[in-house]
Amino acid sequence: MSVASHVEELRRKHQKLSDAVERAQKSPGSSDLELSALKREKLRLKEQISRYAH
Repeated sequence: MSVASHVEELRRKHQKLSDAVERAQKSPGSSDLELSALKREKLRLKEQISRYAH
């Protein structure tokens, strides 16, 4: 897998997590723990993307 395709895959995963965070924030049944975990994973992906992009 090339670096560009790997970064693109990471970006897709990041976008899916962004959507999941947004849904969780709008849902009254979501737990803070679940939301926190989604945000941590999203940040981890963002850091990976940043490492590869530079």
